[in-house]
Amino acid sequence: MARHSKPFRDRNPVTIGGISLAVIATLVFLAFNAQSLPIIGGGTVYQAYFSEAAGLKPDDPVRVSGVKVGKVDSLSLEHGAVLVTFRVKNAFVGDRSEAAIKIGTVLGAKYVALVPIGTSAMNPDTTIPLSRTASPYDVVQAFSDLSTTIDQIDTTQLASSFEVLSQTFANTPDDVRTSLQGLARLSTTISSRDAQLQQLLAATRSVTQVLADRSGEFTKLIIDSNTLLQEVQARRQLIDSILTNTQRLSTQLSGLVADNRQALTPALQQLSTVTDILSRNRDALGQTVANLAPFVRVFTNTLGNGRWFDSFVENLIPGALGSVVCGTASSTPLPVGCSSGGK
Repeated sequence: MARHSKPFRDRNPVTIGGISLAVIATLVFLAFNAQSLPIIGGGTVYQAYFSEAAGLKPDDPVRVSGVKVGKVDSLSLEHGAVLVTFRVKNAFVGDRSEAAIKIGTVLGAKYVALVPIGTSAMNPDTTIPLSRTASPYDVVQAFSDLSTTIDQIDTTQLASSFEVLSQTFANTPDDVRTSLQGLARLSTTISSRDAQLQQLLAATRSVTQVLADRSGEFTKLIIDSNTLLQEVQARRQLIDSILTNTQRLSTQLSGLVADNRQALTPALQQLSTVTDILSRNRDALGQTVANLAPFVRVFTNTLGNGRWFDSFVENLIPGALGSVVCGTASSTPLPVGCSSGGK
């Protein structure tokens, strides 16, 4: 006997509601922790202690041997050290791994360099200690601190102190006295150049500030240069083919000139002779053209009616006629008394 299933509307609504709420809660939990999922997530989360942040920010890259394998999630202060939380995907992190904050560009961009050392994988709940981490020396910050320190130093008093110290040690051995005298001269030189040093350090501070303000533009410039180089690399075969064909064309032209040198030389010499003759008779040719112009104008006026031409002869027949205007086709004979002409 077949067993019929209970219709959905007849089922217990409390059970259905509980299952639906459980499914919804599971989906919400997965949505908030999607990055921690093994397949679609952003990788495994690790933590490391650093003595200082050194300008590191969230979303800065994490690299292994120069290859980006993750990014920094957050930074926090804990037990007098900086706790950096970062995420790594598709990379082995050993139980003896080391981490260091390094400078990525001359403009001060930072990244976490991870050195995966160890025989077994690192437990994500284990934090990399300070003994296996390192922070960079920030040159820009050092120059800024130097300029601030120099502003607060009384260089005149410092030079006087070194001078008194050298006089005090006047009776000491020659090596010590020479060293102190050198320090005194050094301090005197620094004191005499106090204004120039302050101006130099102030200019250095301005330059570093401009570079920091233009960080995005420099980054875009470097990216555009990289794109241009990639395009040139992609077109390398075409550029090489153009250069090769150009070289072959020049070789062919050189061979053509060499093969026809005996024929070209007399032709060029004759052409040079003709141009010399034309140059010497340039004035005569100009006068000829000027004298020919009125004749051409009258001739074109006479023969400018197609198959007909017109002429005017004055006082040809005396008397009442006065003058005769003749006009005839080029294929018929002229009347008596008309001047001849034709095409």
